[in-house]
Amino acid sequence: MRLAFLNPQGNFDPGDSYWTEHPDFGGQLVYVKEVALAMAGQGHRVDIITRQIIDDEWPEFATPLDSYPGHHNARIVRIRCGPDHFLPKEELWPYLGSEWVPGIVDFYRAEGTLPYCFTAHYGDGGLAGAILNQETGLPFSFTGHSLGAQKMDKLQVTPDTLPEIDRRFHFKERIMAERLAMNHAACIITSTRQEQVEQYTHPAYAGAVDPTGIDQRRFAVIPPGVNRRIFSPEPTSTDAVIEARLETALARDISEERRQLPLIVCSSRLDQKKNHLGLVRAFAQNAVVQAVANLAIVIRGAENPLQQREQFGGEEQAILNEIARLLTEGDLWPAVTSFSLDNQAELAAAYRLAAQKQSVFALTAHYEPFGLAPLEAMSCGLPAVVTRNGGPSESLFDQQSQTQFGVLVNPADPTDIARGLLEILSSNESWQYYHRAGMERVISRYTWDRTAEGYVAALQQALAAETPAGAQPWQAALPILIYFSRPDAKNEIELSELAQLYFRQ
Repeated sequence: MRLAFLNPQGNFDPGDSYWTEHPDFGGQLVYVKEVALAMAGQGHRVDIITRQIIDDEWPEFATPLDSYPGHHNARIVRIRCGPDHFLPKEELWPYLGSEWVPGIVDFYRAEGTLPYCFTAHYGDGGLAGAILNQETGLPFSFTGHSLGAQKMDKLQVTPDTLPEIDRRFHFKERIMAERLAMNHAACIITSTRQEQVEQYTHPAYAGAVDPTGIDQRRFAVIPPGVNRRIFSPEPTSTDAVIEARLETALARDISEERRQLPLIVCSSRLDQKKNHLGLVRAFAQNAVVQAVANLAIVIRGAENPLQQREQFGGEEQAILNEIARLLTEGDLWPAVTSFSLDNQAELAAAYRLAAQKQSVFALTAHYEPFGLAPLEAMSCGLPAVVTRNGGPSESLFDQQSQTQFGVLVNPADPTDIARGLLEILSSNESWQYYHRAGMERVISRYTWDRTAEGYVAALQQALAAETPAGAQPWQAALPILIYFSRPDAKNEIELSELAQLYFRQ
């Protein structure tokens, strides 16, 4: 099969430049790259189509064609999209239909061929997929990743704040693009069944898609994978470096008589949603947990984060200050360490070293849409205690066989978090069970090869179908498509249209 990924926002290059330094270069790029390379490794010919930038400050993205060494079936195709300089993803909308999509068509026309199909990512890629479907007749799949309406919910948008927030995030374009993509995609891909039901039934998308009714057949649940080249139980040269860092942190923070205890490893960004405080409260309130393990909080950005709180700002510093208050109140400083890990290789090494001490990974977020981090820890042999809210309820528990691959907890209840920690830490037999079950779960279901196989199957089914099930006639979408094809028509989608869609709930 020959296929193309549509991903105008963010950029790809062989060095994965800026992936940890810029908000447009996040997990979505990892997802697209890993799926694409896994498909290429399975013998498919794959193009990742993104935006060309001709700017001395962004030299990595100037050439029209690029590739990943050793992956001969995959290439990076860069198409002009607006001005030469870098643009944030929110500012790309006027150029997608007027320049980027025509550029894609011209590129393939010059080569004398077309892909068999497209797979579109995020609303901007989805819009491009819809226009390309109109232009070429080729089907496309749509992977929304996260949808605009959910971001509006998180921002607590009101009719009064909508104009200002829309000026920053361009939600009117994003919601319209997502509706078009949902309505006309041959296949809509989600990571979990819960995502399908909860995100796509949002009132803002009513009339565009019916994920629990007629359009169920167009949905495919295809979970993302773990990069087992990195997150593996097999040690690497990085392990020795991280072992020295861990030993230094333990000697600095943990009382001597406790240094051989297992660790409760918490590694996520400092965000109220990640609920670090719920985990710390569970540790502070349970003497049995304190007796069997130390708490290790991984925080990027400082060598000794809990003692260097002034290096952080805003919400991050507020969370650290509250953790410090709880530790002081409970006289728990000798049982808690914090340190920085700077990349995935270091994180994987820390997971392996923690597993040698029969430790656990903990993610007690209030809600986790998918939850790749616990699977990465499990892939290294580190058992996981994870929020029951969101994707982990599917990845760590098999409903049909009633099998647990990790321990699910109520993030709002410190007593239940402590219960989950002790379920693994209470005995060698229990730890060994979750150690094996977690690794087996990842290998059997959550690898990028499995994700790629799911995409190929969904796209082959789309190619076999004459028309997307549930899609409405194109005539209804033409006015919006015309808007997106005109860079000088920025105000033709009125804010009132977005308000009618979003606030009708």
